[in-house]
Amino acid sequence: MPRIITFREAVNEALLQEMQRDQSVIAMGEDVIGGSGADGEMDAWGGPFGFTKGLYGKFGDRIMDTPITESAFIGAAVGAAVCGMRPVAELMYIDFMGVCFDQIFNQAAKFKYMFGGKAETPVVIRTSIGAGLRAASHHSQSLYPIFTHIPGLKVVVPSSPYEAKGLLIQAVRDNDPVIFCEHKSLHHIQEDVPESSYAIPFGESNILREGGDATIVAFGFMVKKSMEAASKLAKEGIQCEVIDPRTTSPLDLETIIESVENTGRLVVVDESNPRCSIAADISAQITEQAFESLKGPVKMVTAPHCPPPFSDVLEDLYIPSPEKIAEAVKSLN
Repeated sequence: MPRIITFREAVNEALLQEMQRDQSVIAMGEDVIGGSGADGEMDAWGGPFGFTKGLYGKFGDRIMDTPITESAFIGAAVGAAVCGMRPVAELMYIDFMGVCFDQIFNQAAKFKYMFGGKAETPVVIRTSIGAGLRAASHHSQSLYPIFTHIPGLKVVVPSSPYEAKGLLIQAVRDNDPVIFCEHKSLHHIQEDVPESSYAIPFGESNILREGGDATIVAFGFMVKKSMEAASKLAKEGIQCEVIDPRTTSPLDLETIIESVENTGRLVVVDESNPRCSIAADISAQITEQAFESLKGPVKMVTAPHCPPPFSDVLEDLYIPSPEKIAEAVKSLN
């Protein structure tokens, strides 16, 4: 029988099951207990988006509220990972990761290389990404390409509740640092998610729709937009293959190449800014490795090269839409 839960509930369940399975798993972040939510009430909220609600009552001190000092608690999480724990740190917005770049780029990502592969840093940093909630420039960016650029980091961008649960369980069990990017527009999305524990391997794409006319590659919330575009195009006789790579690092380039060899056309949908984006990276790699299979230029559908605007009208124009995706596909036919 189907069990319909939200993206938020799927992440919460993944944390619950991994903390039950492994005593070394801990969670920390700003207001993840939320005890100040009401007089005398602990666990009132469960983080800025409610993802850890209910966990404090089950795991006590393994759930830790932190000060609003990203550099300090991300550094503490990295240190705990090196010392044998498996921390899951929640950093409200990816926009704030600039405060703790050194801890992520120069410490967590490099320990394995600095110590000849003998050091493990099994830390997960969960963070929110994406525009669309009228949160303006400091709370709406999709900065996962920055972390994809750094050797030693794994970067996950789930597209649905099912994907979020399986990928987070995999992230907690992974021995490398993982940046886990949760699009805010997905938090309330619902779908059937198994109650049992399951892990989705990194670097293995999910082909959501098959088609022979064009390949669409998308990440996170853009997968939903791409599926809407593909459905619209199908009514016009254009059949698109939609691929969700799930992770930007490692990237399953092989599946994308195989699809392009079949369709001859590629559109990459990426909510990050266009310069040095994942869309630009995939476009370059496909052009280098599968140029002979292309029947036209690779098209990128991205946000413009500017910060997310606060204006409702401008923000809606900023975000890649099904219409823009469909237009890009039709420009190749």
